[in-house]
Amino acid sequence: MPQKQKLTQLELINLILDDVDQKDEDEELVHMLLDKTVSKNINHSQKANLSIGAKVADKVAEVAGSWGFIITFCSILVFWIILNGFFLLKPFDKYPFILLNLVLSCVAAIQAPVIMMSQNRQEQKDRLRAENDYKVNLKSEIIIEDLHSKLDKIISTQEQIVSQLNSINKTNLKEN
Repeated sequence: MPQKQKLTQLELINLILDDVDQKDEDEELVHMLLDKTVSKNINHSQKANLSIGAKVADKVAEVAGSWGFIITFCSILVFWIILNGFFLLKPFDKYPFILLNLVLSCVAAIQAPVIMMSQNRQEQKDRLRAENDYKVNLKSEIIIEDLHSKLDKIISTQEQIVSQLNSINKTNLKEN
């Protein structure tokens, strides 16, 4: 497996900005990076592009994955079994409840792919969110690196000033 090459700061900034083609100076690129908002609201952009089928799939997955649905569905099953097993003189679905098994199979056959469509869309949204997080983290890292280098320059300049002041003080002391 080939080793990944480390991207330069210029290449990273171009990757984040997406639309920068020219080779600007590092300082100008960092300022462009500071001016551009990298973070995006993935939920908002995803909701705007959903089809009717996608909205239905999300609603089915939301309802079918709730405790209310499970409790209601179990209650209906128990009611069906009690009604057909004990109370009706001519039950429409005698024991072993073949019609009930057919209904349950049909519900499962329809419900499973619809829920999987919703999960696939959620997975796609998670990928977009991860890519967005990566860009935001990369921007932060570049900005922190830039600030760190500026602080290093300030410290080095201060050390030079202090050493110059010390040498001036020593010269003044010798003259006095």
